[in-house]
Formats: sequence, C-alpha cells, structure tokens
Amino acid sequence: MASPPPVDRRKVFVRIADELRNDIAAGRFPVGEPFPSIGDLVERFGSAKATVERSLEVLRGEGLLASRQGSRTVVVAMPDGPAGAAEPEEHSEEFQVLFGYLQEIRSHLKRLSTKLEELDERTKNL
Repeated sequence: MASPPPVDRRKVFVRIADELRNDIAAGRFPVGEPFPSIGDLVERFGSAKATVERSLEVLRGEGLLASRQGSRTVVVAMPDGPAGAAEPEEHSEEFQVLFGYLQEIRSHLKRLSTKLEELDERTKNL
C-alpha cells in the first residue's frame, strides 16, 4: 500500500511566499512588471487576505517586491539562486513565526517613517 504524501507543516503564508518566489524566479512575474493584486492572489490560493498580505511582506522584506500606497506592487528583483532550485531551507515553526513578526514590524516602521516625513514636511514652514 502506498503511503500518504508528506504533510507540509510550514505556515500557509510561508508556503504562499515560497510559491510566489518560485514564480518570480521562473519569470512568470518579470522584474519591472506589476504583481497580481491581493484580490487575485486571494482567489488563486484560496486564503484569507491577511495571509496573502503577510506573504507579500515576506517578499518585500527580501527585496523582491516594492509597493507604495495607492499604486500596484511591482517586482523589483529576482530571488537569489536559479529557478527550480532545491526546496527552500526548512526552518522551525518558531523561526517562521518570528520571521513573520519581523516582516510585520518592518512594514509598520516603513509606514511610520513615511508619516513622520509627511509631518516634518507639513511643519517645516510653521
């Protein structure tokens, strides 16, 4: 009797980020081109919006994607290593959770930095 396939124990956002990273590496999303919308990715993966957003934060943190409020996310770099390379390095669940938190913190810091710059600009001439 055949044994069942192994269970992928990585967090869903990590699996989505890995698949999207592989898509970028394979050229399905070329550098300089708009990335699919969050709505499109939610539909593709059948995951919650927050899960997809967390996956995109991972890719932004790796420097593969860039986005500004009010405009589309764009692919800005290729992942290191050739497309179709070996499976991503396995990390403990604790590492994955902490890395996810780090990405969220980076995202919040970027937003706060932008807001601070806007406030500095507004108050410069007071």
